[in-house]
Parts: sequence; structure tokens; C-alpha cells
Amino acid sequence: MSLANENIEHLILLCKQNNQKAQFEVYTRYCKAMYNVALRIVKDEHFAEDVMQEGFLKAFQKLDTFRNEVAFGAWLKRIIINYSIDFYKKNSFFNHDDFETKVYKIEDEPEDESIDYTNLKVQEVLNAIQNLKESYRMILTLVFIEGFDLEEVCEILNISYANCRTTMSRAKESLRMQLASKQ
Repeated sequence: MSLANENIEHLILLCKQNNQKAQFEVYTRYCKAMYNVALRIVKDEHFAEDVMQEGFLKAFQKLDTFRNEVAFGAWLKRIIINYSIDFYKKNSFFNHDDFETKVYKIEDEPEDESIDYTNLKVQEVLNAIQNLKESYRMILTLVFIEGFDLEEVCEILNISYANCRTTMSRAKESLRMQLASKQ
């Protein structure tokens, strides 16, 4: 019996009944996207694969907590992100002190008119983000790539809102400077 054409709601019901074919189909549908999420956070292909697989196992174990309040993909993505960040912290790649503890008043950010943003390629921006300091890379990835708002980032990274805004402002400025230096 092929489950390739089943809708996700039906597959989730089958997964809750421990149907391995349904679980494999869900895994197949979401594994590439979840791998990319994990890779952006842990920055290592092998670790990202491990994190993704462990995240799927955790998701299948916790499937009874999924209440259809959000799309299944968003629920799964949140699990993968949390698992990736936990992995990153446990393996000492992540230094919580990287996030600035000083609170500064954030003014409107000046636009650097010397950068031609219209000609930037997505890959150039992603590469520039990967070259930033870890705290900057993490916050830009969570906000601009994963789509979390600052309140969610504060919760995920366990930092204050003011600290989050300061780090975000500095990360954007650092990214601007890096992109300007390449033009």
C-alpha cells in the first residue's frame, strides 16, 4: 500500500497508530527541509543529520501532543530547531556569553547607501551570515531564515528581549559591513 498520495492529516493519524509506512512517508516528505534547518544551526553535515533523525524520533514519540493548532511542518520544525540548539549548546559550540549583556538604546539603523542590495545573490548573503560571530549567525538565522519573531528567539535562546534586540541590531550591522566589504 503506497501512502505517497495521502494528505498529511491522514498520515498523522496513521503515525499515531505506529504505522511505520506512514512514519516513513512523513519522514520522506520533511527530511530535506528539516535537515537544512538543523544544518543552519549546528553547521556540520553529519551532526545535522543526527540531529534531524533524533528530532524525528522525538516528534514521533510526542505525536500525541500535536493538536493541529499549527501546521504539522511548523510543529516539526520547532522540534528540530529546539533539538538543534540543545545539541549545539551541549557540544560547547555555543557560548551563551556571546550574547551581549549590556543594554544599549537602539536608534533607527542607518542605511548604508554604498551597497547595491538589488544585485546581491541569496547565496552571497547566506555565506556572509555563516561567517559572522556565532551569536549573530544564530539570531539572524532564527529571525530571517526560520521566521521566528524576537519574542520567540528570546524564549529559544533564553535571553532578555533587550539583549535580543541589541544582538539583532549588531548582527545586522555586522552583516551589512561584511556585504559592503565584498562589493
